[in-house]
Amino acid sequence: AGSSASQVVDGLYLGNIKDAETRESLSENSITHILSVYNNPKPVFEDKKYLCIHAVDASSQNLIQHFKECIGFIHECRLNGGACLVHCLAGASRSTTMVVAYLMTVTHYTWKDCLSAVKSVRSFVDPNPGFRDQLQEYQDTRVSEYRAWLESSFLSSPFKDSEQLGALLSQHMEQ
Repeated sequence: AGSSASQVVDGLYLGNIKDAETRESLSENSITHILSVYNNPKPVFEDKKYLCIHAVDASSQNLIQHFKECIGFIHECRLNGGACLVHCLAGASRSTTMVVAYLMTVTHYTWKDCLSAVKSVRSFVDPNPGFRDQLQEYQDTRVSEYRAWLESSFLSSPFKDSEQLGALLSQHMEQ
């Protein structure tokens, strides 16, 4: 059986808890870093680098407070040639919200466009209404500040994220 983790852009995968806890699935995508966003996440494999964020899938859960740390974790992993798996339980709401926040920061796309792009590779993604509101708030308030922080804190990005997202968006329109 193929891996059910979905590649969004180079070095960035979105998946569920099974993808994160199956060594075969991690090897298949050469995953080096794992961002776990669910209730009381714990590292599973000693040879992977983890960022564990405790979060429930509820509209009242504040995820924005974790955006900066998560964005930095994903970006540093990718710049160092690694591959990052972002996951929650189903790989639909919490993890998708983190991936969309990251994509907004490394491109100039809106959260709605970033979500549509992710949908083209993982059709069932669906951040809960509270998370959508937080993505809108992030877009209205902090995204340009975080983008400037990424650009000043890390080497310039060799990735073609905007082009890759543009291609995914076209695919999504055709679906």
